[in-house]
Amino acid sequence: MNEQIEKELIQKAMEMTKLSYAPYSGYHVGAALLATNGVIYTGCNIENASYGATNCAERTAFFKAVSEGVKDFEAIAIVGAPADEAAENTFSEYAYPCGICRQVMQEFCKKDFRIIVAKSMEDYQKYTLSELLPFGFGGIQ
Repeated sequence: MNEQIEKELIQKAMEMTKLSYAPYSGYHVGAALLATNGVIYTGCNIENASYGATNCAERTAFFKAVSEGVKDFEAIAIVGAPADEAAENTFSEYAYPCGICRQVMQEFCKKDFRIIVAKSMEDYQKYTLSELLPFGFGGIQ
């Protein structure tokens, strides 16, 4: 994947933090998921007073894609920050996917699926799914 696509994913993930519904944690997360067909599916975290009903940004993006029949993916970019930082597009820390999101990635992605966590367009880290979930269970591996 080239740098231009990485930056496009990061930019779209940053934009999605503005749509986040996070009245309980105050932590706004955005994700941009690249399918192998070139389409980018976006997602934000959507919280609920019953915390178990909360959905992460990454899973929102995956579920949107799968609900449209897409099940082949290349990469995802993830950003997250408290509301004041997200509003200013300043992200002071990397937002890594939680365990449930990693398991969803395991279900639909190959081991070389790329995960980008970003603080800015210039400050980001890249991992493969197997690096963030080294002993994953199940999925299409």
